[in-house]
Amino acid sequence: MHALPEHYKLGLLITFLAGMATVLGGCLTFFIKKDNLKSLSFGLGLSAGVMIFLGLTEVLKDSGDLLSKYFPNHSSWFVFGGFFVGVLVAVLIDWLLPDHIEEDLFVAKDECNPNIHRIKRAGILTAIAISMHNFPEGLSTFFMTTQNVTLGFSVAIAIAIHNIPAGIAIALPIYHATGKKHLALLFSFLSGISELIGAIIGLFLIQTVLPIYSIGFIFATVAGILIYISFDTLLPLSRDFGDGHYSVFGVMSGMFVIWLSLLLMG
Repeated sequence: MHALPEHYKLGLLITFLAGMATVLGGCLTFFIKKDNLKSLSFGLGLSAGVMIFLGLTEVLKDSGDLLSKYFPNHSSWFVFGGFFVGVLVAVLIDWLLPDHIEEDLFVAKDECNPNIHRIKRAGILTAIAISMHNFPEGLSTFFMTTQNVTLGFSVAIAIAIHNIPAGIAIALPIYHATGKKHLALLFSFLSGISELIGAIIGLFLIQTVLPIYSIGFIFATVAGILIYISFDTLLPLSRDFGDGHYSVFGVMSGMFVIWLSLLLMG
């Protein structure tokens, strides 16, 4: 086992702070009235826009960049395969997630509303998807920081910026369905802390058994999960709670915000 890299403590701290931006996003949902369905439609659309943009651009790009260093002639095939492995994983998560999990975790504020079940399920699936995204993302942030503190800090700020709408994507449906702030914050926190867990576990695995290029395949898999969840769960719900325009405005706003944040940090 190799010695711990230089600046590893700073790397862990920066990774933790970037992940906790999801909690800030979760707090922002409390300013949205729970009976404001147009805001819910817009917010879910915004979350989908962020996830679709990140999945198809940044996450797949990072995957290809890393894999191309090790498989210059076949990296595109690995990215392609990883993406659809992610889609399959998302389908399995959706299929294996018990229908009664919401009743086990929550007490709904309005069981007469037939959409309560779908809203809560959307929050859970989004939390799982974003947690899986944050896991390798935390690993990447950590390694960048240990190699170049300035670069790592810049990447962490960009990650923190796009973790805010990610926190909204998790907390908004859960808070809207249950009216419980602590549950919305709990799921936001668990998703954010996965960034730090990814850094710690990933550091151990990379130093012992996993090759570094495996991170590239994981990123492609995560992209597939993000895209599937967006189209299968977030967008249909967003359209159900608006007249269609709010959903589209949300998607476009999500892409605008995340793209602008990445450009400013570039």
